[in-house]
Amino acid sequence: MVILNLHSLEKKELQLLVAMIILVPLAGEIKFYPFNEVYRVSFGPPTLFIFLLWLRKVPAVICGVLAGLSIVTFRVLLDLISLTSVDWMASIHTNSPYFFYYFTYALVFSVLRIHRFYNRPWVIGLLGIVIELAAGIVELLAENIMIGTVMTLDAFNKIMIIAIFRSFFVIGLFSMIKLHESKLREAEIQKRNEHMIMLVSNLYEESVLLKKSVQDAEEITRQSYNLYQKLQEIRKGKKRLSLEELSRHALRIAGEVHEIKKDNQRILSGLSKVISEESSLDYLDVRSLLSIIVRTHEKYAELLGKNIEFSIAYNGSHPEYHVYTFISIVNNLVANAVEAIKGTGSIEIAVERENDWLQIRVHDDGPGIPDQYKDIIFKPGFTLKFDSTGNSSTGIGLSYVKELAEKLNGEVMIAHQEDSKGATFIVRLPIGNLTQKR
Repeated sequence: MVILNLHSLEKKELQLLVAMIILVPLAGEIKFYPFNEVYRVSFGPPTLFIFLLWLRKVPAVICGVLAGLSIVTFRVLLDLISLTSVDWMASIHTNSPYFFYYFTYALVFSVLRIHRFYNRPWVIGLLGIVIELAAGIVELLAENIMIGTVMTLDAFNKIMIIAIFRSFFVIGLFSMIKLHESKLREAEIQKRNEHMIMLVSNLYEESVLLKKSVQDAEEITRQSYNLYQKLQEIRKGKKRLSLEELSRHALRIAGEVHEIKKDNQRILSGLSKVISEESSLDYLDVRSLLSIIVRTHEKYAELLGKNIEFSIAYNGSHPEYHVYTFISIVNNLVANAVEAIKGTGSIEIAVERENDWLQIRVHDDGPGIPDQYKDIIFKPGFTLKFDSTGNSSTGIGLSYVKELAEKLNGEVMIAHQEDSKGATFIVRLPIGNLTQKR
């Protein structure tokens, strides 16, 4: 049984459905009489055909029923307005065959599964002839049964001619719509490409400033060390320098630090502008976000020569979350898990909604975290990771997660585990702070 749930329809689909109910009867009144004053040809069926192609989430049969009812209702109202002596029951009886026409039209459309040929207009046109013939024959049968109209070969021939004419009309109209859609897609792609070019250009500009800032920092480090050496020589009595000379040296260092500060402010301003220029893709559903994270870290694990199995789970009804905030938090936790696993292992990412809170759980079956380090694991600079040459990592990943979580009025913690192998991190965040425009 075909059931239409209006609550499940998107706003655009619902608007199209209402437009179909209104426009199909109106298009049906745009008509001409190619053969005689009795047999009319209207633009109602081609209009319904276009709406059936658009309304992918609404069953075609439902569209046919609604279109048929709207046609009959509209024409009965016209009869009652224009013909004062007509009986409304008689008008319904006379116009009922139109309902069977539109219902059959949509039914055959559904049986032939026309949506499969969305990108093949000529196939749609040929199948449109079949649909027109089937609907026309059913309409003649309905008229024969309800009104007593005699079915003739001439009537069938007229149906065939009109079916071919209207199918070519549908092909032309549909091709124009497809061309318009392709132009819109092309404009959207061009807009995205331009946005990407500007994004990369801005990042390149900031990288130049950052490189200069690093060089300035190296120079300040050298000058600061020279000042330190001079002070040491003065303390040991090996050198005599006036306080004025030392003050000038310190002032130069302060001036160059101020230059670095201004460069960093410009960098921060540029990056903030890039991040704040958000589009619709800045918010994604939780499934897409987790898929992006898993794909990224599968490649990372492969790069490190590790065989890691990823699994994801999400429970509850979730809105779309801010892409960069969500990924920034989860990325650091998953990257830590990948680096902690020694060769082969598994990582589980679970997302759950608890009322107005989002809980993210990242578990790995690596060596885990010793109890003596759990109180200091989130401090900046602390790390348990060293590369093959003995160099430690920066130790800022977990401190960044903690800082960002707290900035969002949330928290991050290490789950207590008795027997389970590995480590489990849990992040709790207010959902409102992940869905608001940042």
